[in-house]
Amino acid sequence: MRALKNKLKSFDSYFLSQSHHVLHLSTSSSNSSKLSHSHKAKTTQQQPLSNSDTEEPSRALFNEITQILGAGTVMHDHSPSGFLFPLENRDTQLGFKEEHDCTEPVCENASECVVLDKDDKFPVLEDTQLIKMGEEDMCRMVGDITEIIRAESGSISVEERLENMGYCELNVEVFDRVLKRCFKMPRLAFRVFNWLKLKDGFRHTTQTYNTMLRLAGEAKEFGLVKKLVEEMDECGVQKDVITWTILLSLYGKAKKISEALLAFENMQKCGCEPDAVSYRTVIRLLCSSGKGDIAMEFYKDMAKKDIILDDVRLFKMLMNCMAESGDVAAVSLLGNDMTRLCLMPESSVLGCMLKSFCISGRIKEALELIRDLKYKDVVLESEYFETLVRGLCKAGRISDALEIVEIMKRRDIVDGNIHGVIINGYLRRNNVCMALDAFQSMKESGYVPTVSTYTELIQHLFRLSKYEEACMLYDEMLGKGIKPDIVAITAMVAGHVSQNRISEAWKFFKSMECQGIKPTWKAYSVFIKELCKASRTDDIVKALYEMQALKIVIKDEVFNWVITYMEKKGELALKEKVEQMHTASKLVPEHFKESEKQVLLRNEVEEDKGICQSKSETVDCSLWHPILKTYSEQDVRDVCKIISSSLDWSSIQEKLEKSNIEFTPEFVMEILQICSIHGYTVLNFFTWVGKQPGYRHTTESYNIAIKIAGCGKDFKHMRSLFYEMRRNNYPITSETWTIMIMLYGRTGLTEMAMNCFNEMKADGYSPSRSTYKYLILALCGRKGRKVDDALRTYSEMISSGHVPDKELIETYIGCLCEMGKILEARKCIDSLEKFGYTIPLSYSLFIRALCRARKVEEALALIEDIGTEKSSVEKLTCGSIVHGLLQKGKLEEALTKVNAMKQEGITPTIHVYTSLLVHFFKEKQVEKAIETYEEMQQSGYQPNVVTYSALIRGYMNVGRHNDAWNVFYRMKFKGPFPDFKTYSMFLSCLCKVGKSEEAMRLISDMLESGIVPSTINFRTVFYGLNREGKQGLARVVLQQKSELIRKRKLIT
Repeated sequence: MRALKNKLKSFDSYFLSQSHHVLHLSTSSSNSSKLSHSHKAKTTQQQPLSNSDTEEPSRALFNEITQILGAGTVMHDHSPSGFLFPLENRDTQLGFKEEHDCTEPVCENASECVVLDKDDKFPVLEDTQLIKMGEEDMCRMVGDITEIIRAESGSISVEERLENMGYCELNVEVFDRVLKRCFKMPRLAFRVFNWLKLKDGFRHTTQTYNTMLRLAGEAKEFGLVKKLVEEMDECGVQKDVITWTILLSLYGKAKKISEALLAFENMQKCGCEPDAVSYRTVIRLLCSSGKGDIAMEFYKDMAKKDIILDDVRLFKMLMNCMAESGDVAAVSLLGNDMTRLCLMPESSVLGCMLKSFCISGRIKEALELIRDLKYKDVVLESEYFETLVRGLCKAGRISDALEIVEIMKRRDIVDGNIHGVIINGYLRRNNVCMALDAFQSMKESGYVPTVSTYTELIQHLFRLSKYEEACMLYDEMLGKGIKPDIVAITAMVAGHVSQNRISEAWKFFKSMECQGIKPTWKAYSVFIKELCKASRTDDIVKALYEMQALKIVIKDEVFNWVITYMEKKGELALKEKVEQMHTASKLVPEHFKESEKQVLLRNEVEEDKGICQSKSETVDCSLWHPILKTYSEQDVRDVCKIISSSLDWSSIQEKLEKSNIEFTPEFVMEILQICSIHGYTVLNFFTWVGKQPGYRHTTESYNIAIKIAGCGKDFKHMRSLFYEMRRNNYPITSETWTIMIMLYGRTGLTEMAMNCFNEMKADGYSPSRSTYKYLILALCGRKGRKVDDALRTYSEMISSGHVPDKELIETYIGCLCEMGKILEARKCIDSLEKFGYTIPLSYSLFIRALCRARKVEEALALIEDIGTEKSSVEKLTCGSIVHGLLQKGKLEEALTKVNAMKQEGITPTIHVYTSLLVHFFKEKQVEKAIETYEEMQQSGYQPNVVTYSALIRGYMNVGRHNDAWNVFYRMKFKGPFPDFKTYSMFLSCLCKVGKSEEAMRLISDMLESGIVPSTINFRTVFYGLNREGKQGLARVVLQQKSELIRKRKLIT
């Protein structure tokens, strides 16, 4: 260790001695070759990396890391392969943003652009070839023909108008331009193209076929692309370099790797030599698809043919891929070539190499490069200190990053950005407490936080349900004169929706306009996604209307979220209207008047809008990091339809093999999530697709499959998938273990959950906060409860430095209070202050738990002992106290409490009203119950799922069954929609009063709504039907249960 410490001192002095020098780096070819040879020599001895290779958190390793400051003045670019961080790029919330584009213009050997981005206009080509007619005449003719085509009427077809247009000569160049002008109307272009085939004296050329290939590719009609290529062969039309490059680009844009590689091979077989553009297109496609090793082979082939790659961005993409695979020799080769071609200064090239290694987490390889930089006497500029701090924080080495900050302080180059990076590092590891400490220290040091730092903290506070703290932080930001940007405001909108404060969310969203910020598609998409989670159908539709009014393009994925949500919630009529909106947004202008259509749709939809809904549900999509989709929605629908069509796997497999669909891990994960209820077929699909040539599962796809198996209680297959991951060398993460622990625990198999947890630790995995949370939730559950194990696990969680969230604390404290362990509960509550919980919040959680455990006297005594925070706690816990008193039958005391609230100007909460409602129904005081319900509505509250469930139970208990059904139907059609608990309660009530056949209908209704009935649900209805002498229907229920099990399990 003494040697290691000496090494640290030498490196520290090296940093301090270079404080204000200017970078001096020889760019001679000898230096480049020296770097290349040194890397090659080292990589011959290199062994495959494991986690342990990068760890040994000794000072020697860290001292070498501290030199990763870049080797020269790195060109400031914003390319996707650059070393970008969230504070620099507002398009992402946290982490690096990688965005590989396969669709940039190609065919530099022609005067045209081959592939277009979505919003670009199709280029109209100008040919300089001498032709019979003048340029003005040609332009006039193109304009006339285009006008004829676009002015389609119902009585005269396009073909008839073309016949009557009066032009004797059908000029190829003219019609090629006409076809290009139809890029937004490919259907019309195809009709014109086919009409021309039938005309005597006209023969399509390579040029017109190339145009049609582009149009077909843009419309994603790959069947038509294939047909056009076959036609070219049949008609003897020569394919040129442009033709093949178009095909490469189209397949690349659609991520159809096998087709693109086949096209490249056929291109060579046809004797058409690939040019630089062709090679660039293929390399870009392979890099963006994570197939860097193949891309590198194409690059080497390109170099052998002396074809120069002069695209810096593509060099960086390829370098990132090679760094991720740990191929130091390849990275070095690319760096030397970039220097040799003078694309960038050598110092910038070395900086790119370092960034590539840092981005991919290849610390060992980065150290090897740093040693080479030392030999070159590279002076380290201050900007690279910040880059290093960012890299260390990204790698989770915050303590090492803090060491670098100390060095920076001695050089007096610390600024607010560095503090923001440290805060971001803590937040990346969900250590909000340390982030807040660093934030406070930053302010005390006199540095002003950036809007990005405020935004990230606000987002994490909302996730922890710390609503008041998040709002205070936003107010503090405004008080310091820091103007919020669109990301900050959107974060506040999302946070308020998550807290069911919809009106405040709209106010924040509208505040953008007041601050001169124009809402973007991204802001609306985040808002709509959160509204889907909160089941706010009317607000979702309102947001869609606003997007239309502002002429913001509503992308397909937004429509798909909304349509899927409405289908799941049973809003079929409204779903149909939204689908019409979606269709109307895509129709060709000549087929309808868009404004009239949208107004009509708006009026129709408004008639069917539901009222406010409040029950939130889990939506499996990321708020700030949407997955890059490499597949079409139509393919998703087709595969889902095939999987859900039957339980006969052989017929399903046959259909899948005939579909010729290219599967990617992202595509497969989407299928798994959508079809999760079809466990038998979807798990067979998972196994089948894993055996397809060129496809390989990911850890994430295995995690989803494991979850599907566990949700179907197919624990044997769940374990089988886990062992399969291990056999096939997939990285098993703590998330994989957490999923299994959660699934065991949720079913009440807490012993197996504990065994899985112990096995996880024995295998060297560190439990995450989520791991501890789901295990403790299981141990505290009513089924399989193990209080002593819960106490030990919670203590271990705290010792490991994890912060419990509000949901965990509620469940844990509730369990302790129910089991009479009040002293342990009190100790837990007293410890919450160090985790950032306020005293009112901590005590309100404790009091709520006591009331639910029917210990209202202890709760009241606790309130009296609180002291100065008593009034705040009383406001937070009034609903719980009223509920506890009513459970004890103390109506007068409860009403006194409610009246006292009203006298203080505090409106009773919906919790209070619901508790009174339950009590009055229980005492058969139906009129008072209805009065309470009406008073609640007059106070401005909309009933939630719990309130409606209480109404249904109450009406059933007093024999008003029709009223109960009316409430249920109102929920189904207007929302909030019945959840699993509502269905279970209702069918139990029906069976108790001899209406088991109606309860049987609810079983079918649950399945149609995507809610899986439990074994207890089936058992309740089965016993009820038998009691009523309906044995035939009882057998049908057993058949439904067996069919559901078969549908969800791979192994039965």
